[in-house]
Amino acid sequence: MGSYSLLAVIAIGLASNLDNAGVGIAYGVRKIRIPWYSNLAIAIISFLATLVSGFFGSWLSSWIHPWIGQLLGTVVIVGVGVWVLLQPFLEKKITSVQEEDVNPLTRLLRNPEEADKDSSKSINLGESVVLGIALAMNALAGGFNAGITHLNVWYTSLSVGLFSYLLLAACAGFGEKFAAEKFGNRATVISGLLLILIGIHQLF
Repeated sequence: MGSYSLLAVIAIGLASNLDNAGVGIAYGVRKIRIPWYSNLAIAIISFLATLVSGFFGSWLSSWIHPWIGQLLGTVVIVGVGVWVLLQPFLEKKITSVQEEDVNPLTRLLRNPEEADKDSSKSINLGESVVLGIALAMNALAGGFNAGITHLNVWYTSLSVGLFSYLLLAACAGFGEKFAAEKFGNRATVISGLLLILIGIHQLF
């Protein structure tokens, strides 16, 4: 694998999981524990989501012109990047009346403490599956982009799974120690920008 491909795989792994950084910090600030096995379950879900969407993108690329595949991969990953980037601004416009109508996965990422259904201050395996599905949304776009632009799908999936585990664990500790709540929101913005930059760079 060339140096560009390696950098792209790492960039997708990182960008797909910056929401994990925000969630980890939110849990650390609120003293909610994420046991290693729950964190591993979340990482496996992200790995599988990337793998499945990557194989779909790879299959699709065999039926269309390479340039069209490149353009489609760019549109998907930039589109998700823009959506992620707009989330902090859209949140401000949502009233308490509208909150009930918000997609439950989006609401969970906005208020990650809601995943702790039993208020045990610890995320169990069942709760981690729901959280893992919410966090895997960006991984779907990253995997599809990897597949349709002919990046190694297995390496990309491993990168996503690894960064999922590391960022959630490290940022939970960071949030608990420094109570850096504001950084969690910035992680979402950085994630969106990084996804957009990856897409634009791949197009050219």
